[in-house]
Amino acid sequence: MKINFFWGWFTLVFAMAGDFIFSYLLSFFYKGYSNMKMSISALGNPKSPVRLPFNIWMLIEGLLFLSALPALYENYHSVSAILTITTIVFIAIFAIGSCIFTCFFSVNESKNIVTTASKIHGAGSVLGFMLFLFVPLLVAILSFRCGENIFGAVCVFCFTASLVFFTMFVMSDKEKFSGTFISNEGLWQRLNLFFMYLPLAILAVRKIAGF
Repeated sequence: MKINFFWGWFTLVFAMAGDFIFSYLLSFFYKGYSNMKMSISALGNPKSPVRLPFNIWMLIEGLLFLSALPALYENYHSVSAILTITTIVFIAIFAIGSCIFTCFFSVNESKNIVTTASKIHGAGSVLGFMLFLFVPLLVAILSFRCGENIFGAVCVFCFTASLVFFTMFVMSDKEKFSGTFISNEGLWQRLNLFFMYLPLAILAVRKIAGF
């Protein structure tokens, strides 16, 4: 009997939307925090007044992403098992490295302070982001194979945009860009996430709506 993984599309939407909404709401309770200048992970630093709720949310977010994977597999495995499994693995590593690890291994308020926890967080986060970066491209290829050319083109655009903003996010940390518009680390990270998430968000909403 075929198992219905329809619920996975809802958890996927909750995970992605919550990443923006929850971090934005928590920022109001962290004096001195800037959504433009500071990364989302900074909300969980040891000196943050919202560290506990943020870290709990990151754990939940990671679990929500993982619980959505069966729905993605069911939707695309008949198109290409290899591409589908690759997509799922990339999302799973992001869920663990960039979300769940964040719950247990926090960055510090200042990047000049390096601890074992911050090193683990950095490694997991970078790996997760770099792999998830290619998810829109993988979804684009799967979409083209399904004959969904318009959606495939949207995914390619999102991949390109997320790559640009990921580059800006990396550059924002460089000393030579300090004090310039490029130093807006929080802005570039959120735009990077938006375009990485957008193809999956469109896909999930279409499945929920029955399209």
